Amino acid sequence: MNSVSKFLIVAGVVIIGIGLIWAFLGRFINLGRLPGDIAVEKGNFKFYFPIVTCIVISVALTLISYLVRWFTK
Repeated sequence: MNSVSKFLIVAGVVIIGIGLIWAFLGRFINLGRLPGDIAVEKGNFKFYFPIVTCIVISVALTLISYLVRWFTK
């Protein structure tokens, strides 16, 4: 197997793992509706922008990537 196919297999397993964790923890942590997320409802118009959720996910992914790079050196 070449490196591209190995990478795609690992990426697929990681995505499946994240999906399973998200489905399990979704019952306990309401990640899409954190305080600070912007929600506007007027009449039949609804606008929702999960700004705090995006920041939390960004920080978590940054920490994970930092740890992966630190352990692989």
